[in-house]
Amino acid sequence: MFGQDRNQLRQMYFDAWRKQQSGELMQPLEAMIAGVIALHPEYHALLEQGEDALDKDFLPEMGETNPFMHMGMHIAIREQLATDRPGGIVLAHKKLLLRLQDVHEVEHQIMECLGESLWEAQRSNSAPDESQYLQCVQQRANKK
Repeated sequence: MFGQDRNQLRQMYFDAWRKQQSGELMQPLEAMIAGVIALHPEYHALLEQGEDALDKDFLPEMGETNPFMHMGMHIAIREQLATDRPGGIVLAHKKLLLRLQDVHEVEHQIMECLGESLWEAQRSNSAPDESQYLQCVQQRANKK
């Protein structure tokens, strides 16, 4: 998605969900965001708070999951699948889907690898290692 401004990015979620709820026409990205939100009813109340939730911090040390990061990872995975980047992610996704039979669960499995890859990149102050990330997804896809 665009930009580095946290509130601007979060506002996209609020706007997409509002449009979804009111039946307004949406741009393709808004429809993707609304689709991801629809899969997460546990976040609906937060998104319906609107700007009151815009500045909320979600602290892992307090046992909180950042819903915007979680949903953003779903969107990142869908964008990776649309472009097959890293190369081979589509095939690994298909294998996982054949095994698990649940698109949402498949995205969560891939998300584990993506989160690990992003954490490692942040820790080493480097770009994410696409080959390591893809290898992680492939290992999950090839489990029996």
